[in-house]
Amino acid sequence: MKSLPYLLLLLVALFGTVGAAYHLGLRGTEANQASNPRARTPVVLELFTSEGCSSCPQADALLARLEEQQPIPGAEIIALEEHVDYWDHQGWVDPFSSEQWTLRQQGYASTFSDHGVYTPELVVNGRTGFVGSREREARRAISEAASQPQTEVLVTPAKSEKRDHAVFNVSVAKLQGAQGGDTAEVWLAVTETALHSAVTRGENAGEDLHHAAVVRWLHKVGAANSIAAPAFTGQQEAKLDAGWKRANLRAVAFVQEKRSRRILGAASARIEP
Repeated sequence: MKSLPYLLLLLVALFGTVGAAYHLGLRGTEANQASNPRARTPVVLELFTSEGCSSCPQADALLARLEEQQPIPGAEIIALEEHVDYWDHQGWVDPFSSEQWTLRQQGYASTFSDHGVYTPELVVNGRTGFVGSREREARRAISEAASQPQTEVLVTPAKSEKRDHAVFNVSVAKLQGAQGGDTAEVWLAVTETALHSAVTRGENAGEDLHHAAVVRWLHKVGAANSIAAPAFTGQQEAKLDAGWKRANLRAVAFVQEKRSRRILGAASARIEP
């Protein structure tokens, strides 16, 4: 029969070995976490802006900086810069403006009900809108949006037989955070970066204005099934204008409730040159 001191020594050695292994396991886990950081939650930032608006360049620059630097932990910022057309009669016609973006902003104004349309306005995940140059408010809204339930969206380029077209496969996993009685619509946008204009008239006369990801094209792909998994799968073709530089184009897919206008999930992908 072994003596008590010997058994105590054996137990100490055993627990020491287990403890060392546990410590090494923790260190291995930490290393894996460092090499594979937690996936970021996509957050869509829509900036309603105009080259005819003297207070807009600051907001344009903020949006570009936020998307480039990705400074909010846990958030993947996806920029959509939408140029409204109601400034075009003020002396300068914005070459990127469209009534489509004005109507989209008016839709948000009717939903938010606490203000009308104005520029620059930044809308975060379709949930809140405020003056687009307010960085502190933008950071707070982005962080809050990243903490909300997220619907997984995937957009991948597919082969197109036409040089001036791009084809995308879009899939939406089971809806998360959707409201009963609303319709979750699936949208696809094409954006272009590195755009700028030498403005010769209007409030920004003499300025060379640079932009973030300007929305070139936006189309509703379909509607997601609120009780299915996946909620949506489909393919969409987009015609690309000859003046757009393919190397600067991205596709952005997102799911947005029709009535509440809340964005439930999003994803983006580069368009192959």
